[in-house]
Amino acid sequence: MKMHRSQWQIACPATELVPGKFVEFRLKEKAVEPEGMPLTGFVFLDHGTPRAYLNLCPHLGIELNWMPGRFMDADNLFIQCATHGALFKPGTGECIAGPCQGDALTELDVREQNDLIEVRVRN
Repeated sequence: MKMHRSQWQIACPATELVPGKFVEFRLKEKAVEPEGMPLTGFVFLDHGTPRAYLNLCPHLGIELNWMPGRFMDADNLFIQCATHGALFKPGTGECIAGPCQGDALTELDVREQNDLIEVRVRN
């Protein structure tokens, strides 16, 4: 999927980012291909480090979660795609099992600014 680099935008207040919680957000920009597709993402703490990814499985380009805020597998070790069960390492986004093995989630830049968690699409 092709996207333009974006400006920083607010994902959530920093106080919402707590261990074990995934916060979803909608990005301001749209995908270049397929043109105009809305983009969503999620942010979470990975051993205390904020990480954010586009909410898109690299296999079919569909959202990963099976319920709002539910991204982890039953053992709470990997991010899991609800459609085909692909497993991704939370720290790198690398797919380690499933139809997109060897591919990875699209990571977003994350920063904390003025008690807010902000994200942007990378180059």
